[in-house]
Amino acid sequence: MGKTSLSALIINKLSKIGSVLAIDADPDSNLPQALGVTVQKTIGRVRESIINAPARSKAAMSKETFATLALHEVIEEFPKFDVVVMGHSEGGGCYCFLNSIIRQLIDFRANSYDFTVIDCHAGLEHLSRRTTKGVDVLIAVTEATKNGILTAKRVIELSKELSIDIGTTMVVANKVSPALRSSLDRTVEENGLTIDAYLPFDEDMARLSLFGKPVVSLSGDSPLIAAVDRVCERILEDCGITGSELSMSRIQ
Repeated sequence: MGKTSLSALIINKLSKIGSVLAIDADPDSNLPQALGVTVQKTIGRVRESIINAPARSKAAMSKETFATLALHEVIEEFPKFDVVVMGHSEGGGCYCFLNSIIRQLIDFRANSYDFTVIDCHAGLEHLSRRTTKGVDVLIAVTEATKNGILTAKRVIELSKELSIDIGTTMVVANKVSPALRSSLDRTVEENGLTIDAYLPFDEDMARLSLFGKPVVSLSGDSPLIAAVDRVCERILEDCGITGSELSMSRIQ
């Protein structure tokens, strides 16, 4: 159970109460597998087609216009949610205009959905690039380790330094056993953090991950599902979304 698995379970939960745009911003692109879907297009592939376009082609003559149109087409629709996959990281050279278009795409399309969930690359790179200008809830996922705690702390600190508009930050501790809980809390407190949610280790989840099965197929009576449900409840509360608003959203 990692950040991608958590993202998939959150997406699966939120898709039952509203429309969801799922964005895989991790170059490893594991979110579709975790969701149990297959995507054919990625933003990385579109970027490569633009970079490698012949000098006299339509794409080369107006790259930004071409990219804007193409990036809109990489959103793949599925019954429960829509998915955008960023694909592999950038190679040499500067492609700042594409990062800008990605930001515009996220901002523009997010308005068409009740929820937008972004599975970011582990660490600080996504924030430092400012791919997202603002979020309602930022979730930093940490293992029950000192390094994980320090990384979560740096993520939160960096989000403040970059003046990213963030409504609420949450620290979620992953694979926490009852025996580690008190020691983890002590270490977190010593480093100036607070754990907002604890996700237990789940053997069924580990088995699904081992065999490359969609994590959304995890049994609904799993303690891990119950913990993720509480995370989703916190997300809805922090966003100020009520049950009645969600019901109206589904009707529309």
